[in-house]
Amino acid sequence: MQMKTCIPAILLCTSMAAQAQNPLAIPPALTGTSFNLDVQTGTRDFYGTPTPTYGINGPFLGPTIIVHTGDSIQLNVTNNLPMATTMHWHGMHVSAMNDGGPHQPIAPGATWSPSFTVRNHAGTYWYHPHGAGQTERQVAMGLAGFFLVKDEAQAALNLPRTYGVDDIPLAVQTRAFDVLTQIASATDMDTAVMVNGTLHAAFDAPAQVLRFRLLNGNSMRSLNFGFSNGQTFYQIATDGGLKDAPLALSRLMLSPGERAEVLLDLTGMQGQSVQLMSFASELPDGVYGAANVGAGADTIHEYHDNFLNGADFSLLQIHVVAPTASPVTTVPATLVPYVPYETASATHQRTIVMDTLRLLAMDTPNRAHGPFGLNGHTFSMDSINEVVPLNAVEVWTIVNKTLVAHPFHMHDIQFNIIEKSGVPPPASETGWKDVVVVMPGDSAKFITQFTTFADDATPYMYHCHLLHHEDDGMMGSFLVVDTSATAVREIDRDIQFTISPNPATDHFIIHSTTGQPTVVHVYDVLGKLKYAATGTADITVPVVGWECGVYVVRVKAEGKAATRKLVVQRE
Repeated sequence: MQMKTCIPAILLCTSMAAQAQNPLAIPPALTGTSFNLDVQTGTRDFYGTPTPTYGINGPFLGPTIIVHTGDSIQLNVTNNLPMATTMHWHGMHVSAMNDGGPHQPIAPGATWSPSFTVRNHAGTYWYHPHGAGQTERQVAMGLAGFFLVKDEAQAALNLPRTYGVDDIPLAVQTRAFDVLTQIASATDMDTAVMVNGTLHAAFDAPAQVLRFRLLNGNSMRSLNFGFSNGQTFYQIATDGGLKDAPLALSRLMLSPGERAEVLLDLTGMQGQSVQLMSFASELPDGVYGAANVGAGADTIHEYHDNFLNGADFSLLQIHVVAPTASPVTTVPATLVPYVPYETASATHQRTIVMDTLRLLAMDTPNRAHGPFGLNGHTFSMDSINEVVPLNAVEVWTIVNKTLVAHPFHMHDIQFNIIEKSGVPPPASETGWKDVVVVMPGDSAKFITQFTTFADDATPYMYHCHLLHHEDDGMMGSFLVVDTSATAVREIDRDIQFTISPNPATDHFIIHSTTGQPTVVHVYDVLGKLKYAATGTADITVPVVGWECGVYVVRVKAEGKAATRKLVVQRE
């Protein structure tokens, strides 16, 4: 049972300036094409006594990885924790085997070495663990870092790009500590605010245009960014890269997992101070961090005990100092072309419904606290929820039937939001995204394409990025499969089975030699489930009425999976 947080580490924004200020930590930068990441235990003195932590190449948090589009890179992730971990490259377009989800565990003492070509646009991405049921705890303990991509289009723009000086990564996280100053998880008492792992952070900023790379690295809490003096700032990037033009804003809401790049013009402000704030009093009800989430009996335990909820509070104290020798002093008028997917090109549509579940007979589902699922299911390592054809352009609709907003994240791809609640998204959400916030009782629709990588056995994930919800099973998996007649890769993965006849005209028989319960799923080229069955011997599948063409047969037994292609034809 978690101990309730009782350290009054942070008051409200009016008293934050009175707190002792600590210099903002800037994560060390790693460049090149080969990166060694040592996942380790450590300690950090947050409140006068050593607190056990996790870190990457250090005791707490991780370095910033900086790469360029087109680079061929290798990452060697060594796990020196006493338990298994994973490392997911959030937002990166990589193969399923390199994605670092739950299906790529790294045992204690082992090294995982994914290698891939960087295919993303310039942007602010990040990396963090993604083990089934373990993500929130390991992220809270300190496992996270930035993954920055640069490219030629960005290099041609007059943007701040001196890392740690006028181009500053800001990983904002709130944490809970118990009475022994140990990091607590699975609690709603996250009252300690950190930026790059620094409590009461302060930064000496040159009097010029700054670029802040904002990451909401929280487990649960949404943030409503703005500045204490009401100053306008300019959003230049979303999750997946630069926008077509800077967007003038005074507020920007980011939910867990979301990123944005913003420009702040401090020209002529030398000697002044300003605070980067979260104006949570302005968050809409239903968003975790707002004044109210849920209604009636459907509420979150301890939610109203947390004084950050619905309050405005400081994130970073900025002291303006002399400009650098070659400052950027203007905000560009345009950035990079943005060409979204055409909805008319979509070949398939899918709907994912977020709802509460009754997992046990005695459960009383709570529409604000859960348990939650997707399309009536919770995550299973042995299940594939969707099968997507390689190169398909698809429209996904996410429907939220709960009383709390959920940030929905998809691995592998970037998408364009078409609409939220039937209307176009706000300008801050146009561009390339991999997280979309779906408000209570609302829906969101986006379009994307599944390119480059196909794997008939290894899935990607989609899930709520509220880590408590993710760990409790609010997650699904999808395969991207090349369904061309000659390209469906047949993978045994230690299961031996045969299909006959193949091609089939009215039926085919699956013969497995495992002698164990065998689960069979057959999908068409659009990923639609055509047939499902379970058996221990020969399984006969009728295909009368099926369209001629290629189908994917997936067999699971004893925790392993294998696929075959099937051709249906008519005599």
